[in-house]
Amino acid sequence: MPMSYQHLATELRVHHGDAALAALKRELDRAGCRRALVVSGRTVGRSPEMEALRAALGEAWAGLSMTAREHSPVSAVEETVRALDELKADAIVAVGGGSAAVTARAAAILAGERRPLTELCTRRLPDGRFESPRLAAPKLPIFAVPTTPSTAFAKGGTAVHGDDGQRLALFDPKTRARALIIDPAFVQTAPDELVRSAALNALSNAVEALESPGCDPFSEASLMQALRLIAQGLAPGESDEAERRERLVVAAILCGRGTEQGGTGVASVLAHAIGKRSHVANGLVGAIVLPHTMRFNAPVTRSRAGAVLEALAAVPGAQPGQSSDERVEALLRALPVPRCLREIGVGSGDLVPIAEAAMTDWFIGRNARPIADTATLLGLLEAAW
Repeated sequence: MPMSYQHLATELRVHHGDAALAALKRELDRAGCRRALVVSGRTVGRSPEMEALRAALGEAWAGLSMTAREHSPVSAVEETVRALDELKADAIVAVGGGSAAVTARAAAILAGERRPLTELCTRRLPDGRFESPRLAAPKLPIFAVPTTPSTAFAKGGTAVHGDDGQRLALFDPKTRARALIIDPAFVQTAPDELVRSAALNALSNAVEALESPGCDPFSEASLMQALRLIAQGLAPGESDEAERRERLVVAAILCGRGTEQGGTGVASVLAHAIGKRSHVANGLVGAIVLPHTMRFNAPVTRSRAGAVLEALAAVPGAQPGQSSDERVEALLRALPVPRCLREIGVGSGDLVPIAEAAMTDWFIGRNARPIADTATLLGLLEAAW
């Protein structure tokens, strides 16, 4: 744990409970917003709960754009911007999971900057370093109503995909959600599989950030509590489904905040690359590769492993003397999730292209142990295959 660090935390406004939805209009008023475009996917957009949101917003409801799609394609972002322009919206309310959050943020960036997203994204320089352009234009305020335990709602980073499959990463701290509304009814709308995969993604992110050398005492507090709540929420036999889902959403928000400092690493990088290629949710991919990446990072993260072990002390199958990766595997063994890449349709011929794609991911430089080349990633992929 470093004793010389800088921890910068943005304002976090969370309303949770049966009265939370009513707070959304007050938050819009506080920000001086009068016309909010709601951005969602099709399923939640057509749900009865959306009518409750419409009633809560009243005259501030400008319209609904059901443009959120898996992996947040650029075309969906552009469609959202057209809706913002046509309806003269001055705010965005993202309702749903990570795709809704990312689509809303990317739309706010595109609407503010008015340049192609390819000119606004992080790019790799010839010397291997990554450069993120400063996005100085004002951005529309974003508010969020999560339906899944996605870490995306607490972040300022965004990743969308072009028609050619290229992953475009953007960062603008002005696109962080002004307020998060955890409404119990909305949290119940997502399918079980989606909730589980989002929670697994939060698990992977929390472990990587907690083991990061950049993790400071404040981040550690958020991440350890996030891991405890995730372990409780994923545990088989949880009796109260509503409480379990709400607990996981809180965990994901804590995780999103905690990863702002230490960041995630190679497990997240591989999940991005594999998930896009195999059309499998990042959380399920992360559950496969995480134990392998933890073992790879162990030479430089060993001093941080105690925090993971302590946070996951109540996991069924936890044993004294376990390493942190063994404790994570004990948690995953109890869940109905795939355990190797073959099980999700990844072929041996896919491994090299995946490794090459992963080397272009901005987060590769934030891994605790430096990734020297594509061959290193290929070794990790072969172990997980």
